[in-house]
Amino acid sequence: MKLASLKHGRDGRLVVVSNDLHWFTDAFLIAPSLQAALDDWDRCEPLLRALAESLEHEAVPRGRFHERDAASPLPRAYQWADGSAYVNHVELVRKARGAEMPDSFWTDPLMYQGGSDAFLAPRDPIPLADESWGCDLEAEVVVVTGDVPQGTSATEALDHIRLIGLVNDVSLRNLIPAELAKGFGFVQSKPASALSPVFVTPDALGDRWKDGKLHGELSVQLNGSDFGKADAGVDMTFDFGTLIAHLAKTRSLTAGTVIGSGTVSNKGADGGPGQPVSAGGLGYSCIAEVRTVETIQTGAATTPFLKHGDTVRIEMLDDKHHSIFGAIEQTVHPA
Repeated sequence: MKLASLKHGRDGRLVVVSNDLHWFTDAFLIAPSLQAALDDWDRCEPLLRALAESLEHEAVPRGRFHERDAASPLPRAYQWADGSAYVNHVELVRKARGAEMPDSFWTDPLMYQGGSDAFLAPRDPIPLADESWGCDLEAEVVVVTGDVPQGTSATEALDHIRLIGLVNDVSLRNLIPAELAKGFGFVQSKPASALSPVFVTPDALGDRWKDGKLHGELSVQLNGSDFGKADAGVDMTFDFGTLIAHLAKTRSLTAGTVIGSGTVSNKGADGGPGQPVSAGGLGYSCIAEVRTVETIQTGAATTPFLKHGDTVRIEMLDDKHHSIFGAIEQTVHPA
């Protein structure tokens, strides 16, 4: 089952989307918004599934689904927590800042609390007031949970995952060091992120959803050229069950909590930091990572951070080269 929110007020209008992303049908008689459906999932989920099946059989009124008309599935959420499940990425980015990598990072997930009061729509521009802030994309996987009791185990946590999608977790790299030096975490360096047009239930992903991980190539394009092709299911140190359990250790989670994987990152075939797509490698899911590799290999970073007019596209295709979640496609605009 695939769900989306068309732009309507602050919380969007819930629609069910066909598997090929070509059609939608309104779900307002079941729930006015995705958050409302998540709040009453036991009642809404079977009704939404029946509606999805009717849509596939053309048995209900339908309209063409245009991704440009979609808000983020959750235009605002009660909670957005982003992990760093791909420790290879953490290691590289810390190396760029001259920060040591504690051994505990391989056994205890990193996680920060992001701003969830407003997610950008998947085709909204990225507002950037100052190019010197070092604007970066971060292509990630996200899950949306139902209510999760405090103390839930990593295995139990997987049963609380309702939906899966993608996110562009925008970062302002040049503001991060000063914020972290205060010892209190990200605030200004983490502006609004954008979610994929469509969220998908785990069962609809088939073998791509396995062991708490989304498997498959996460395509990242920068200004129309291939930038990243990392496999989201490879080199993921912490699965989503572990990330959810980490967040729920000392508190319960509310339905509609969005949890991110952190930047998807694969090591190179030789176990090293990997190569650009242009050199036959899998590339990168953020600019900071390629800049770190450039520094390691040549002594200086040459790839610039995002500038006004740059365009980012993030997407995952199925085995038939059809988009699974729709595409996040954003252009950087002056704020």
